[in-house]
Amino acid sequence: MTAMLAAVRAELTKILTLRVTWIVTGGILALHLLVNVANLGHFSTAVAGITPDGLIELFAGRPRPAHRAIVDLQVAASLQMGLFLPGLAAVLAGQEFRAHQLGRSLLAVPRRGVLITAKTVAVAAYLLFVSVLIAGISTAVLYVAVRDWDPGVVVSGAALLGQARFLAFAVLWGLVGYAVTLIARSTLIGVVASVALIAVTMTQVLAGLAPALDALFPLSAGRNLLLNPEENRLTAGPAHALAVLLLWPLLTVAVAGLLLHRRDAR
Repeated sequence: MTAMLAAVRAELTKILTLRVTWIVTGGILALHLLVNVANLGHFSTAVAGITPDGLIELFAGRPRPAHRAIVDLQVAASLQMGLFLPGLAAVLAGQEFRAHQLGRSLLAVPRRGVLITAKTVAVAAYLLFVSVLIAGISTAVLYVAVRDWDPGVVVSGAALLGQARFLAFAVLWGLVGYAVTLIARSTLIGVVASVALIAVTMTQVLAGLAPALDALFPLSAGRNLLLNPEENRLTAGPAHALAVLLLWPLLTVAVAGLLLHRRDAR
């Protein structure tokens, strides 16, 4: 246990001292803030127009119960930026294969099972940290929009549950990009694979032709876990979605660990 904790601390230190970590993280958070602030005027106008019976039109001609619509918007805003997390994780994982860093890591932690576990825990912890910041930005911007109406809606039970689900999705989804990068030993392949998985869901082709197959892809599972089925065409329920999100990193990290045992350290 002591060796594992020391390995996790070492991996976290490595992540936090990489310049690229802060460049990519800063880019993701800045983009998230920019997009949300750009939409703040629209959100504020919609909140100002909430009817006496509690309906809001976030989109013209589509009135919805205000509390539910605002919570859905809050979670969807976080989900939108969560798309970039596998890319961040791929960058973190890919640093091991620059200048034979993996060989030096194995000199410090010769037991490869301990090393892969420590790396996975460290990356998951960093992804959780970034995801909390993303959720915090979504909440803060919407708070500005609703503070004169009902500021408690963004920290209501429904909102907190939605953001907790986002955090689970964000970490599990990000770990897929991390594991694929370890398997391929290439940051570029990890990023390209993540983009391909996003494209499968965003095109919605499988959702129409084979919804059961679509539900097995991680981003589709994220949509199924986080979005309102009354407003979105989903392909499975939240329990199925969570199971899919758990299986993807479990299987891909297991493959990465197996290959780490069998390959040369380079």
